[in-house]
Amino acid sequence: QVQLVESGGGLVQAGGSLRVSCAASERTFRSYSMYWFRQPPGKEREFVATIRGSTVMTYYADSVKGRFTISRDMNKNTVYLQMNSLKPEDTAVYYCAADPGARPWGGVIDIGPPNYGMDYWGKGTLVTVSS
Repeated sequence: QVQLVESGGGLVQAGGSLRVSCAASERTFRSYSMYWFRQPPGKEREFVATIRGSTVMTYYADSVKGRFTISRDMNKNTVYLQMNSLKPEDTAVYYCAADPGARPWGGVIDIGPPNYGMDYWGKGTLVTVSS
């Protein structure tokens, strides 16, 4: 059973930057595809970014492309989401999720909310962007 713990959320002004982290409990996470999702207030959970385990390829939602960067540190069993040029509409609870099956990310998107077919979820960290 993989445990995921997010951290690093907080309050930031529009235009600012923030990095959230997701620490995994097991080294086997290295082969997993890792995802960041977010759930804005009153809205459904949505895909943000993913990083593959084997190839370290990355994919982003159009709304964050060019502003957010997902990365992983295999030695620390940690995935990061660096968020730059933040906007008020980025305000959300940010969740980390793991897919041991490394399915195509398009298929994950097709499954949709709330769980997108993910096997493991963290409890989330709140990011608030003030205008």
